[in-house]
Amino acid sequence: MALALAFGLLYSLPNLFGEAPAVQVSSAKATVKVEPRLAEQVEAALAETGVAHKGVVWEANAAGNTLRVRFDNTDLQLRGKDALEKSLNEASGAGQDARYVLALNLVSSSPSWLTAIHALPMYLGLDLRGGVHFLLQVDTQAASSKRLDALLGEARTLLRDKRLRHAGITRTKDALEIRFKEDASKEAASGLLRTQFAEMDWQEQQASGTADRILLGRIKPSALTRIQELAVKQNIVTLANRINELGVAEPIVQQQGVSRIVVQLPGVQDTAKAKDILGRTASLEIRMVDDGPEAQAALSQPVVRVPAGLELFQERGGAPLLLRKEVVLTGDNLTDAQAGFDSQNPGEPAVHLTLDGKGARIFRDVTRENVGRRMAIVLVEKGRGEVITAPVIRGEIPGGRVQISGRMTSIEAKDTALLLRAGSLAAPMEIVEERLIGPSLGADNITKGLNATLYGFAAIAVFMILYYAIFGVASVLALSLNLLLLIACLSLLQATLTLPGIAAVALTLGMAIDANVLINERVREELRAGASPQMAITTGYDKAWATILDSNITTLIAGVALLAFGSGPVRGFAVVHVLGILTSMFSAVFFSRGLINLWYGSRRVKTLAVG
Repeated sequence: MALALAFGLLYSLPNLFGEAPAVQVSSAKATVKVEPRLAEQVEAALAETGVAHKGVVWEANAAGNTLRVRFDNTDLQLRGKDALEKSLNEASGAGQDARYVLALNLVSSSPSWLTAIHALPMYLGLDLRGGVHFLLQVDTQAASSKRLDALLGEARTLLRDKRLRHAGITRTKDALEIRFKEDASKEAASGLLRTQFAEMDWQEQQASGTADRILLGRIKPSALTRIQELAVKQNIVTLANRINELGVAEPIVQQQGVSRIVVQLPGVQDTAKAKDILGRTASLEIRMVDDGPEAQAALSQPVVRVPAGLELFQERGGAPLLLRKEVVLTGDNLTDAQAGFDSQNPGEPAVHLTLDGKGARIFRDVTRENVGRRMAIVLVEKGRGEVITAPVIRGEIPGGRVQISGRMTSIEAKDTALLLRAGSLAAPMEIVEERLIGPSLGADNITKGLNATLYGFAAIAVFMILYYAIFGVASVLALSLNLLLLIACLSLLQATLTLPGIAAVALTLGMAIDANVLINERVREELRAGASPQMAITTGYDKAWATILDSNITTLIAGVALLAFGSGPVRGFAVVHVLGILTSMFSAVFFSRGLINLWYGSRRVKTLAVG
C-alpha cells in the first residue's frame, strides 16, 4: 500500500508544477542538425547578454532534435529569444535563410529530481491547448503510377543496352506492354526482365490482329502494397521535417488507416502558415563542382567573387563550393535512396540511389565524361540550395544505381538517405478535414473537464461516507488512490490528455466505486447471516472479488477493442478507460481491504460501521 501510494504521488506530482516560459531551438533546414553541443553556444550567448535562464535541455524526438531554454518569466523569455536569434543565425548573413528556428514555448516546471526519475507531466492534446488539426488524404495510386513510369524507362534502357530489338514499349493504366516481332527476342527479353524486375509479374500474350508477341508486365500485389505503404511513410517523414520549422513542441504526425495522415499542431494558430508548410515542396539537384584554378582563386579571396557561369554553395560542414549552373539531374529522376554499405569496402557505410531510365542514361554519360571530378548533390528548399555531399567520380556509373560513400557513419548514411527521399512528397495529398481550436477554448475545456471530475468525485464521496460510514471512508480513500495511480500511469507513459480522456477519467471514477458498493453490500449480507465481524470482512471481499473480476474483464474487452480499432479522440478515450479499469481493480479490492484490515484487524470488535 505504501509503495502504491508513493508511486502515485511521485509520478502524478509533475502535473501540479505547471509550465514555465521557454525558447525552443530547432532546425530550419533538413540538413542542419541540433546537436547536444549546441547547448554550450546557447549558454554562452545568454551569458554574454546577461539573460538569466533556468536550464538548457536537449531532446531527441521523431520530428527532429530540439533544445529548450527555460526562463523565470516572459520578459526574460523575449530577451533570450532575441539574443539567441542574433547568436545562432547571424552566420547566415543578410538575405540568407536562418539555420535555426526559435519559437516561444512552454515547458514543464518540474524540479530536476523528478525529471531524473522520468517523472514528467502529461502532454495536453489539441483540444486542451488549442492549435490546428489536419486530416490529409495521400494519393497512393499516384505513387503506383509514378513507379510504373520509372519502370517503363528502366525497361527501355535495359533492352537497348542488351541490344534486344522490340516493336515498342507502351504503358496502359496499370501495366507495361512490350511488343516483339520475333520469338527469340521475346524469350531473351522475358528472361532478362523477370530477373531484373522481380517486383513485376510478366505474362506472354498474342496481339490480336497482328503477328506481334506481347510481354505484359504488372506490378505484383505485394510490391504494389509496399510501394503505397512507403509513399505514405515517406510523406509522414517529409511532413515531420517541414513541421519542424513551425517550432511546435509536441506535433502529432501519424498514419490513420491505409492512406491518411493526421497532423495536429498544438499551439499553432496561423492556419495559413501551417498550410504553407504542409504544402511546401523541396527538390533535389545534381551539379558538377568547379575545382579549376579560377574557382580555387575565387574561393581563396576574403570576399568570394563568383565567376560567370558558377554559383556559390556550402557543404554540410560549412565549406564553400562553386558549382556550375547547369543542372545534370533533378529529384524527379530519383526513384529511391537507401542506406547500406560500400560495395568495394563492405564495412564502410554508403547511400545507394536508384534513378529512372532517363536519369540512368544521363548519369552514365556524365560520369563517363567527368572521371576524377566532383559531383555535388544539392537539396533545394524555398529557392535556396545546400550541398549534402560532393563525392569524386571514380568511373562510369551505368544502370541507374548510384553509390555515395566516404567519411560517413551509419547514422549519417541513414540520415542522408532520409534527406534524399524526404526532399519532396512521394505522392500528392489533399486536406480532407481541417479544424482550428483557440487557446481560450482549450483553457475552457480544461476548466470544465476538471470541474466535472471534481464535482463527480465530491458527490460520490459524500454519498459513500453517509451510506457506508467507515467502509465508505475506506472506499473514498481507495477511489482517491485510483485517481492518483491513473494520473501517474498516464504521466509515466507520456500519454496525451484530451477532452475525451478527461471524460474517461470521470467515467472511471463512477465505475470504480461500483466495486466498493459490491464489497460493502457483501459484508452487510454476511453480517445479517450471523457471521462475526472479522469473518464478514474476509468472506465479503472474497465473494465480491469474482463478481468484480467478471464485470471488469467484460468492460476491459470493450476498451481494448476501442484501443485497437479506434483512432483520434476514440483512441484517447480508450487509453484512459483501459488504464482506469486496471487501477480501479487494484485500488477497490486490495487497497480498500488493506485499509479496513488496518482499522479493524488489530482489535476485537462486535459490530462494523458499514451503514
